[in-house]
Amino acid sequence: MSLELKAQKGDTVSVHYIGKFPGGKIFDTSMEKEAKSAGLYNAARDYHPLMVILGTGKVIQGFDEALMGMKVNEEKEVVIPPEKAYGRSGNHPMAGKTLQFKLRVTNIRRP
Repeated sequence: MSLELKAQKGDTVSVHYIGKFPGGKIFDTSMEKEAKSAGLYNAARDYHPLMVILGTGKVIQGFDEALMGMKVNEEKEVVIPPEKAYGRSGNHPMAGKTLQFKLRVTNIRRP
């Protein structure tokens, strides 16, 4: 696998992430150590990189878009407005919230 491979639509991307609200409060992470230090640790959860097939709508739009073009071992911090997250309003508890993610791609698999 080329380290220069850039994530594109249809690729399966493995990504470690830390999700925060503006102000720094962590609401979710794929990393056990971070979850423990944020007081979010759940022993029933399996902490490993999230696998996302880009362009399939399985994650929020802003998360999907942020991964496009990233390479293995690349890190990025993104701010996702409500329109590209859970919407301005609605029933989702995260509706209307701006979200921040720190992303690190661990693997990219082409179909």
